[in-house]
Amino acid sequence: MIVLGLTGSIGMGKSTAARMLQAMGAPVCDSDAVVHGLLGRGGRAVPVIDAAFPGVVVDGAVSRPALGAAVFRDTDALKRLEAILHPMVQAAQREFLARAARRGAKIAVLDIPLLFETRGDRRVDATIVVSAPFAVQRARVLARPGMTAEKFAGILARQMPDAEKRRRADYVVPTGAGRLVTRRALQGIVRDVVRRPGRQWPPRGYQPGQIHHA
Repeated sequence: MIVLGLTGSIGMGKSTAARMLQAMGAPVCDSDAVVHGLLGRGGRAVPVIDAAFPGVVVDGAVSRPALGAAVFRDTDALKRLEAILHPMVQAAQREFLARAARRGAKIAVLDIPLLFETRGDRRVDATIVVSAPFAVQRARVLARPGMTAEKFAGILARQMPDAEKRRRADYVVPTGAGRLVTRRALQGIVRDVVRRPGRQWPPRGYQPGQIHHA
């Protein structure tokens, strides 16, 4: 099974690309959705985050606005949060890949916003970066509810520059020229990688019984 890592900076069209890949038959693990589950009521991360960031848990779930405020512009706090969440997210990703392999999937996709920043590219067979011109990216992001230019700048400051992501990627998919162009680029990638042998799954030392559900 080929494991693809899908990434791209905020507003670059990663979610649209993920839906297109799913429509082509490739199961996709949405890391943001995994995090939502971890932070929601009953999520595994809730008690740990409650201890690390007092006051951010409301009615049994982590308040994302409160947590965001707690780590905004605080590098040490952000690192503490990542140290809690990243291992849990990776466990969920391994569980997802195990399910995909059991179902006979030829390609499985890990949708990871901070793929290169967290060295997630070491856990996939090939990487896809979605990219659009900055003006398109900025317009998309600022159209989101509650988004401001300051927040956008803060998010970009924490992410690897788009140019560097494109340099590191195995495949770059344009998302600023219409969905047809994006879809055709993804179809070409799928045709290319499906011929390759997968090297990342199963990982060395993989023991299904030791993986916890996120």
